[in-house]
Amino acid sequence: MFIGHFGAGFGAKALAPRVSLGWLFVAAQFIDLLWPTLLLAGVERVRIAPGATAVTPLVFEHYPLSHSLAAVLGWAALVGGTYFALRKDRRGAIVLAGLVASHWLLDAVVHAPDLPLAPGVATVVGLGAWNSPVLSFAIEVPLFVAGAWVYARRTVPADAIGRWAFAGLLAFLLAIHAGNLLGPPPPSVEAIAWVGQAQWLLVIWAYWADSHRRAVPA
Repeated sequence: MFIGHFGAGFGAKALAPRVSLGWLFVAAQFIDLLWPTLLLAGVERVRIAPGATAVTPLVFEHYPLSHSLAAVLGWAALVGGTYFALRKDRRGAIVLAGLVASHWLLDAVVHAPDLPLAPGVATVVGLGAWNSPVLSFAIEVPLFVAGAWVYARRTVPADAIGRWAFAGLLAFLLAIHAGNLLGPPPPSVEAIAWVGQAQWLLVIWAYWADSHRRAVPA
């Protein structure tokens, strides 16, 4: 799952209007922001196998530190605790922790059975929606659209940047998603990792766009 996670980040603005969209994106994508570094370090492994599922050519062989349920709950506590220490915003910290945990739950819907429950535990889970492009689309795109709609309803642009930076972010995320679905398989694992690191630019974009918008009452 890709844009579905960003949809969750957008939608969480309704629960934590004081939290920047940049923070919400960090939390919603935290384990996929961590994973590329672990790939580059050789700590976790993925294999490119075209046809592995109908949606993605990736076989996730070993990623217990980033994607096991136990590890994700730990990362959720870390992200939420860090935000609370910095901002003293209990509500925001809880929402961010929930977003980190939501990543695993959403992945469990689309992944083939490859998500571990804990490091060292052989049991893996995944409902396999990626085996059906139609089902995957029906899950992920509406989640993204709903989240973006909620964000648009709960914030208003303070200036032209707030309007067009948000619109551009939506268009760019949709373009990336289309490229992931329709483009060729990645050329190498290193390319996957470096493209994954580039997601931090989306976080910066989200901070920038959100800083030119203001929250409105529910």
